[in-house]
Amino acid sequence: MKIIEKLSEYIDEEINDSMKYIKCALTYKDENPVLADMFARLADEEMKHMMTLHNQVVTIIEDYKRKNGEPPEAMKAVYDILHRRHIDKAAEAKAAISLYKGVWLLWMELTGETIAL
Repeated sequence: MKIIEKLSEYIDEEINDSMKYIKCALTYKDENPVLADMFARLADEEMKHMMTLHNQVVTIIEDYKRKNGEPPEAMKAVYDILHRRHIDKAAEAKAAISLYKGVWLLWMELTGETIAL
């Protein structure tokens, strides 16, 4: 299904953008905390976009199964490879976002300052 392939490309883009933004957040956390916080929020938003796209893929697959039964093995194998890659990349992005948030939680504990995440 071409639509799943296209959505998978978009999922990759969202995860990559999330990683790009959280790397910026971690880079600027000391130098410019407000800018870093903005990048962290953007990283979170990209992960939300990724989940929205993923949910559409799941819906398309479920609709296909209802109408046609199980998809061909080759199609399932390709999806499984793409899905595993997305899971691994998303885990990396989420870990980096958690690292950033953890840095701020520690900072807030030590200084009493707050920055909305």
